[in-house]
Amino acid sequence: MNTATKLAGVLVFVVLATANSGGYHYGVSDQAFYLPAVNHHLTPELFPRDAPLLDAQARLITSDELMAATVKTTGLSLPVVAVILYVLTLVLFIAAAAAFARGLGYSWWAVTLLGILLTFRHRIAKTGANSLEGYMHPREMAFAIGIASLACAVRGRHAIALGLVAASAVLHPTTAAFFGLVVGVATLYQYVARPGSYVARPGSQGRESRALGLIAAAAVPIAAAALWALVYGPLSGRLITMDADWLQVFAEKDYLFPEQWPIDAWLLNLAYPVIIVAIWRARVRRDLAGPNERGLVIGVLASVVFFLVSVPLTMAEVALAVQLQITRVFWILDFVAIASIAWWLTQSRRMAMLAIGVCLVGSAARGYYLLEVDQPDRQLVRINLPDTPWMDAMRWLATQPSDWHVLADPGHAWKYGISVRVGANRDTLIESVKDSAIAIYDRTIAMRVADRVFFTSEYDQMSTVRLRMLDEKYNLDVAVVTAGIALDLPLLYRNAEFAIYDVR
Repeated sequence: MNTATKLAGVLVFVVLATANSGGYHYGVSDQAFYLPAVNHHLTPELFPRDAPLLDAQARLITSDELMAATVKTTGLSLPVVAVILYVLTLVLFIAAAAAFARGLGYSWWAVTLLGILLTFRHRIAKTGANSLEGYMHPREMAFAIGIASLACAVRGRHAIALGLVAASAVLHPTTAAFFGLVVGVATLYQYVARPGSYVARPGSQGRESRALGLIAAAAVPIAAAALWALVYGPLSGRLITMDADWLQVFAEKDYLFPEQWPIDAWLLNLAYPVIIVAIWRARVRRDLAGPNERGLVIGVLASVVFFLVSVPLTMAEVALAVQLQITRVFWILDFVAIASIAWWLTQSRRMAMLAIGVCLVGSAARGYYLLEVDQPDRQLVRINLPDTPWMDAMRWLATQPSDWHVLADPGHAWKYGISVRVGANRDTLIESVKDSAIAIYDRTIAMRVADRVFFTSEYDQMSTVRLRMLDEKYNLDVAVVTAGIALDLPLLYRNAEFAIYDVR
């Protein structure tokens, strides 16, 4: 396959993946946390009240600092940096996927089908993660780097694979940890369980010996760093049991607790290793499996065992086990299973052409449906925040003092698309969806969220008396309500759908 064809394939993948994600949109979903965290680094005086909430998760990752540094260094706006990183993530993802498949000896037919199958965005059952996102997400980039580490592992370049895992940890530590488990076990199997089984290229034995030495030498400081993190570092104090009040704040996030999964979720997730092993054994019988493929399969199976071992810990409600969201190991299995299926469906030229044609038409049709039929107001790419009545109100708030404390509907982010922290860069009393997710990492934050959710319930029935009570309790500055709610307070701003009242 020549370079022009590869570049065209990458372009098609980026377009179809974006369309199947419902288009690229800035400021939505999990960016309700990530973008305020970045803006807090860019402008420290922002979020004087919400900084502790943002820090509960931000202190565990460095992607927000890296994005802020990129904005400062390049002079580009945050929306432009976000869309560039989004495109880079997709390009890295498809390049790593292709390298992984070719490293296993897959044909270009299989690589092409794999690329098309990966455009079908889907939720990994009961993990809280999607295979793709329609916005920039550090977890997605960490996953793409993780796939690159698998591509190195199947080529026997285990030291580079582990280095890539370490690099992905800078962006999203838990995603990196799961890849580290797979790659680490594959490396141990290749060099320890089956010494001498690696088929080296001529002249590479010395390099491989040095690589093994580096891996062994790195094991001690890695173990020491992990122990430090648990005892003194960012993971300290997380081996406690979560109490009922803490758990209640995110009770609806049942994906964190596998014992609450329905049987179909168990069957679907445990089908992944069955598919992977079955197709790998078929490749072994045909003498097509690579010398490092067994290690990969064993690494994948080890991640399933790790998940099963963790289930009693999440049942016991051990904080660290819950916070790691170990269920997301199935995201890696999902990718490897899709790659295996792509190989299986391309064992003959006729079957390969049929599978590629059907899946390509299906992906294009699904993307068209999502953008033009299901939600016709959505664009394929929206780099900046939308022009809506809600954002009109947010832009007005953004011109006001940076220390204003804003009260809005607790569900405003999912109701109106953009959170107050993203749209106005202002503290908001509660944003129920993201705040409850952050509550997983800190009990104090969880109690803050529980308190505020309780006192802001039935927001559409807000009254002047109730606002006065909330102001006395939380020291508010303004309240954003729908235009149909009339309050006996000074009106600061109004548009067709929203009104902003002074509650000071």
